[in-house]
Amino acid sequence: MIIMAKLFPARLHVVLASNSPRAVVFRRGPSKEVCTFLWDRKSDSVEIGQWLKGRIYERRSDLSPDGKFLLYFAMNVKWDSETRGSWTAVSKAPWLKAVELHAKGDCWEGGGLFLSKNSYWLNDRYANSNNRLITSSLVKQNKSYVPEGQFGAEDTGVYYRRLMRDGWTLLRKEQYGKWNRATIFSKELKNSWILTKVAHEQVGSPEGKGCYWDEHMLENKVSGSQFIFDDWEWADNDGDSIIWCSKGCLYRASLKSKKDLGERMLVKDFNEYKFEAIAAPY
Repeated sequence: MIIMAKLFPARLHVVLASNSPRAVVFRRGPSKEVCTFLWDRKSDSVEIGQWLKGRIYERRSDLSPDGKFLLYFAMNVKWDSETRGSWTAVSKAPWLKAVELHAKGDCWEGGGLFLSKNSYWLNDRYANSNNRLITSSLVKQNKSYVPEGQFGAEDTGVYYRRLMRDGWTLLRKEQYGKWNRATIFSKELKNSWILTKVAHEQVGSPEGKGCYWDEHMLENKVSGSQFIFDDWEWADNDGDSIIWCSKGCLYRASLKSKKDLGERMLVKDFNEYKFEAIAAPY
């Protein structure tokens, strides 16, 4: 493995399968390179998927309930190509090779959510048959589904709905200034712990974080213990554990105590990876 000299650690985001221990980790860095990984949360084994020279909008992405299919929105700015520079794809997780492919041509909307293990909602009000480049019998777009609520058309329109589908409660919205607003979510975990997620939508955000970034707080309703983690870029629960990403690394810790986290265990350090061409096995 070739170690990269980096000013900033890799950026990580994770999508979890709701009915399977499978998860997909998106690793971004440098800014125009991203790689996918398959994480088995039962064994904590991690295997590499594929790299893309471009950008995957991880907050507009989703994983099927059984963890077999990945839905993602990507851009490589090749505007004269068949995909017109951006596209939504459904692939076999953790690979990026499309089994269904929708050309986009811009970054308005894009991505979507799984409605079942093989049906999905496409976040594109203007999609038409001319945009559909690859069709598969493995999955099917639900064209009649209309999502509830008003959350915007880009990252927030998919990400916030995914959070609420997966057990997060939307608490409130806050405005920190003209260009920085946030939506606050919470999730009840094991042993009286509550995880709070502050989802920022900020223009000119802290260096390296992008326009959309999260902060987290963990508190216990019984003991009153409270911890603020502004370096946790992603966090969720996994059974009796809390799992999170920070500075290019994936961690987990037990929630058996009501006063403190259990021993912090490093699942994987993703900082040492460098782009390589990897072909999907299908």
